Amino acid sequence: MGVSRLDRITTDPSVCHGQPTVRGLRYPVENLLELLASGMTIEAVLDDHPDLERDDLLAALEFGALASGQRRVVPLGTA
Repeated sequence: MGVSRLDRITTDPSVCHGQPTVRGLRYPVENLLELLASGMTIEAVLDDHPDLERDDLLAALEFGALASGQRRVVPLGTA
């Protein structure tokens, strides 16, 4: 499959109610996927959210792809 970036996806009950987020930041994976699905490019999302990195968005996409395939995806602890 290549290089996995799933180590960037974390969960913490004190951050975003325990939803999967990127690197413990307050960016739920679900919201990032919604931005990309709405037609925003990776570059546009990064311009609007300068604390995010390209690999963060690729990790969100990887997480979403695995979750949509009905495989169980378990995020790691906080970064």
